Amino acid sequence: MPRIHFQLQLAELKDKLLAMAALAQQAVEASVDAYLQRDAKLCQYVSENETAINTAHRDLDEMAYELLAKEQPMAIDLRFILAVIKINGDLERIGDQSMSIAIRTRDVLQLAEVPLPVDFYAMGEYASRMIRTALQSLLDGDAHVADSVRLMDDEIDRMNRLAQKDLLELLQSTPGITAQALNAILISRNLERIADHATNIATDVIFWVRGADVRHALSLASD
Repeated sequence: MPRIHFQLQLAELKDKLLAMAALAQQAVEASVDAYLQRDAKLCQYVSENETAINTAHRDLDEMAYELLAKEQPMAIDLRFILAVIKINGDLERIGDQSMSIAIRTRDVLQLAEVPLPVDFYAMGEYASRMIRTALQSLLDGDAHVADSVRLMDDEIDRMNRLAQKDLLELLQSTPGITAQALNAILISRNLERIADHATNIATDVIFWVRGADVRHALSLASD
């Protein structure tokens, strides 16, 4: 009976994590839409969502640490709870990065709208896809799907480097749009960081399922 109760608690922990993940996913999509559509209401939605994410973050951590203290889990159950704690932190940081995009968008709303040489829609879609795929790997306990997320990170890095390059060139050639270009540089960086957190989530799923720490495997392979 105690074992069944513990498994039910683990299932509840996973459900709470997935609910928080949904909030983080919504934050990313809303922040990018706010920027693309120059929508102040969406900025406000992201701000309110950030409050909900922070509350969920605290509640999840509390539940996970309580399980560690009371149940003293072993092996894969221990790895799962540790992974949940780390994933919880990455989801909270995804919310922070989305909030940063919303703040930059509020600044942009005070400025003239100008064309910029960056496909933020594509960057936002790619980062969101990485989050969705990482969460699918968590839902299914599938390390192979998690592996695919880690490989996707190279593409968002490439997109960010290209955006930085094109925006810096625009700054040099068109000084009258400095504020718009600087905000765009920061938003591109926010999206790249969001993708990094999705990669971290995938790495933690691999740790949970395989018991392997692969945090530095890709960087070592590329050296």
